[in-house]
Amino acid sequence: MRARLSMTRTALLLAVIGITALLGCGSNSTDRFLSVSDYETNVSKQVEMAPLTMEKLREHGVRPESQLRLEYFFYTDSVAKAVALERALLDLGYSSELDLSGSDDGSYIVTGWTTKMPMDDDTVVDWVRSMCEVGYGVDAEFDGWGTNPNQD
Repeated sequence: MRARLSMTRTALLLAVIGITALLGCGSNSTDRFLSVSDYETNVSKQVEMAPLTMEKLREHGVRPESQLRLEYFFYTDSVAKAVALERALLDLGYSSELDLSGSDDGSYIVTGWTTKMPMDDDTVVDWVRSMCEVGYGVDAEFDGWGTNPNQD
């Protein structure tokens, strides 16, 4: 049922994309939301923050061999980019939802949960790098991640 709802939502968003393209609305395809410099800064920041987050999780009983799902957050400036990102994340087997971010700038948020992964620092840092790359590939910024250490 949830997959059908996600497909319906995606179909609706694709229809909106088509209408805005016909009307000449939306962002210019040559305009980037995330510059190369911003991407590089974000990767450095996210990679630096991941071990600090892992330290806090260790305080709550998360061990390197623990298998947890991670919640992720991305932002971008167009529904087309958000849909492309959602599709890429769904292809990885992750859950994904997109919506207007709630800020006044008209940006979109894409959020969801990964599949379970080991909680050792190397795996998480590699995953963080890959999420930054996936986001940059569709012109979205990886804004970070979190988890619940008490998962089933």
